[in-house]
Amino acid sequence: MKRLVALALAASLSSVAFAASETYVLDTNHTKPRFEYSHFGYSTQLSRFDTVKGTVTIDRAAKTGSVDVEIDAKSVDTGYALFNEHIQGEDFFNTAKYPTITFKSDKMKFEGDKLVAVEGNLTIKGITKPVTLTVTSFMCMPHPIMKKDACGANATVQVKRSDFNMAKYVPYVSDEVTLSIPVESIKQ
Repeated sequence: MKRLVALALAASLSSVAFAASETYVLDTNHTKPRFEYSHFGYSTQLSRFDTVKGTVTIDRAAKTGSVDVEIDAKSVDTGYALFNEHIQGEDFFNTAKYPTITFKSDKMKFEGDKLVAVEGNLTIKGITKPVTLTVTSFMCMPHPIMKKDACGANATVQVKRSDFNMAKYVPYVSDEVTLSIPVESIKQ
């Protein structure tokens, strides 16, 4: 009898652990990665990407997960059409040859129940570098409009343009770029 109870308990715990992993698809209307940099010291310029897709898989109980994001580099929006074309050129994003930017991760860092960082690989212009996104906010709850579970986060990381073969005008235009990623995702 004890053995039967132990087997039943083990089976129920293993199914709970398996069911705890949840996959969320990015809400493209509310996920718009942004980047900012110093422009000749005059001002801080802020631009964004309008087209992004991807998934987030998370097991909050096990404190594990993965992130797979693809950004359409041609969707860059600086607020000025001529400048959009300029930074899509060979000196910067070179979108004719490298139309996408990707971030892939299978390591999430928690402090208690709070997600605080995501470590992964950022690929721009075919160059992959390890980065750690600092998560400044994270929340999961039922979405009041979509009537599905949703998770959202804000994350930041600083990278160097020169690491991705985009060093034109350094040091006048800052080599350091801050990426800010607001993310909303819907459970599938």
